[in-house]
Amino acid sequence: MSLSTRAFAALGALVVIGAGTVGGSIAYANSEGAPPNPKQQATLTVGTSSVRAQPLCYNGGKALAQDVLAKCQADAKTASQKGTLAHLDVISSDRVGVGVSTEIADKGWFAFTDGGSQGQTPLAQDTRKATWSGSVLASSVLNSSGTTTVTVVEADQAKQEILGIWYFQMNSKGQ
Repeated sequence: MSLSTRAFAALGALVVIGAGTVGGSIAYANSEGAPPNPKQQATLTVGTSSVRAQPLCYNGGKALAQDVLAKCQADAKTASQKGTLAHLDVISSDRVGVGVSTEIADKGWFAFTDGGSQGQTPLAQDTRKATWSGSVLASSVLNSSGTTTVTVVEADQAKQEILGIWYFQMNSKGQ
């Protein structure tokens, strides 16, 4: 059985279209920047669900300047209002915890929420070398608005410098 000229031309056209699609996809992926770096991710766990995020503010492991920190907070507020922060639904009986990579843990980190009885409630404090905050009852860290922000901070505690900030959002869902 031999291929006809028409079948051969159609096969050639498919190869050209496929190559164009792959080439276009590579160019698009390249224009989107580097893939997420798992060494720079933080994880929020609520109950049995979890979500990871890249830092909203990061300077290659160098200290963030005060003006950058202020802009970071403003960017986080905007992202929260737009609903673009990494988020999970939570009920008050869930357990909540935060995890980071060993690279972040080696430098030191802490995490807190904008809820709870004291305004800013710690999820993790003085966690050098620890990659997991443990878990706390959600009712102790949620605020009454229905949306609670979780902030994770990588910090060089010896130099009193902030190196990276991650933000997550927990959305309260009834009981």
